[in-house]
Amino acid sequence: MARYTHGQHRAVTDSYRWRNAANSTAYALQEMTPGRSLLDVGCGPGSITVDLAQRVAPGPVTAVDASPEAIELARATAREEGVDHIDFRVGDAHVLDLPDDSFDVVHAHQVLQHVADPVRALAEMRRVARPGGVVAVCDSDYSAMYWYPRLPELDTWMDLYQSVARANGGEPDAGRHMVAWAHAAGFTDVTYVAEAWSHSAPDHRHWWGTMWAERILVSDMGRQAVQEGHITREELEGISQGWIRWSQDPDAVFVVPRGALLCRA
Repeated sequence: MARYTHGQHRAVTDSYRWRNAANSTAYALQEMTPGRSLLDVGCGPGSITVDLAQRVAPGPVTAVDASPEAIELARATAREEGVDHIDFRVGDAHVLDLPDDSFDVVHAHQVLQHVADPVRALAEMRRVARPGGVVAVCDSDYSAMYWYPRLPELDTWMDLYQSVARANGGEPDAGRHMVAWAHAAGFTDVTYVAEAWSHSAPDHRHWWGTMWAERILVSDMGRQAVQEGHITREELEGISQGWIRWSQDPDAVFVVPRGALLCRA
């Protein structure tokens, strides 16, 4: 079982709440039609889950996450939005405690990069998808991310994330592996879509930079990196200051390439 690199600190989970169906699941929205049953694997704090649940209503929705803390946050998100047709469960993406052929749509966002065996996880998603259903998955690709200006602190941040994520059993460059993983999991009808998030507009630039300036210091990633000798606390604080400098540069851009799949069951 891989260790979740980011952890569940508020600085991490709050940063996920800007995600919704439109900005994170555009490649699959045509599949999210009223009445279809949906499984969301790795739901996190639930902002995407709740949005998708509203789109497939009155279809039943099940949401699974390995973290009990994340499940509680997702339940709270659903209550806040008045969505009451989601069954939230703690569970492992590698071994879904669900029957075969159960869902019209199985969705996972930013999950495969963190699991120990992405092929096994995809095979489980395939197992619980109904014949004629779809498995929709999307993951970023860290090595393909680009930014300007090329501050050395952000280069160090990237190198550090790659080291810690791989030590935890993940694949931070998941976006480029998606098709191969899907074929290995037994899918034959696979459509690959390249998408990107841009955190380059002034408001997004400020949010992204200040978020990472805090997150590098307080998240599990930063703490683990110091504890395991990847970096010193002082160097970590230098990365934080680099993010602040980046966020204040009017010429700054940051782009997150993402690979997405639609796999027909």
